[in-house]
Amino acid sequence: MTFCLGIKCGDGLVAIADTRITSGSEVSTAKKIAVHQGERHSMFVLTSGLRSVRDKAITYFEERLRQNGSHLSRSYQAVNALAEEMRRVYDEDNDWLIKAGLHFDLHCIVGSQLAEDDAPHLYLLYPQGNWVEVSQGTPYLIIGETRFGKPILDRALRYEATLEEALRLAMISFNSTEASSADVGPPVDAVVYLNDAFAVRERRFDAEELRPLTQFWQGAIEDAVQRAQAPMAPLAQALGIK
Repeated sequence: MTFCLGIKCGDGLVAIADTRITSGSEVSTAKKIAVHQGERHSMFVLTSGLRSVRDKAITYFEERLRQNGSHLSRSYQAVNALAEEMRRVYDEDNDWLIKAGLHFDLHCIVGSQLAEDDAPHLYLLYPQGNWVEVSQGTPYLIIGETRFGKPILDRALRYEATLEEALRLAMISFNSTEASSADVGPPVDAVVYLNDAFAVRERRFDAEELRPLTQFWQGAIEDAVQRAQAPMAPLAQALGIK
């Protein structure tokens, strides 16, 4: 399992991904964000699913960018190109995966702004190669372990958020997931893209760097539970609980 989150807000894009890889009882660390940077060409791809399928599709896509990436001037064209490489990997490997009791489960979050885009875009790319673009009404996408980090985003995230607010909510969403899923953990890779900058900022944060936020959020939750005593009192009394 994995946790990859992309957010689009008025100022740009924010994305984070955990780095934990589990295979049976073995745990390792691997990067799940691929950044592609060029002149007036900025793109990042977050992935969840079988690591072997992911690596092959990203390798094919990077080779395609090297050969004719200059012909891609709009974000949807780049997403379509990645989709074609995913289908190529599916055609090559799916029968063998099925024989091994596995299935082709690669999902991608793609954030980008290319030369002819008037703004950055954020897409969810499905294993079949079809995609959807994020809307202002729900300005985020999660792939992998989606259950635990989603509630805070639904309650607090708005498209009007600043990049700092978006990053703050992203890290809290990760912390909520880490607390409830043994398959998700630090270090966390984060990328930030400011509108029209054509430059992706990237940074990895380890557990020690994340600890102050973890401790703050744990305390804030415990405090909120205690302060909910007053509004909860009538409900408890209705059940005969003092």
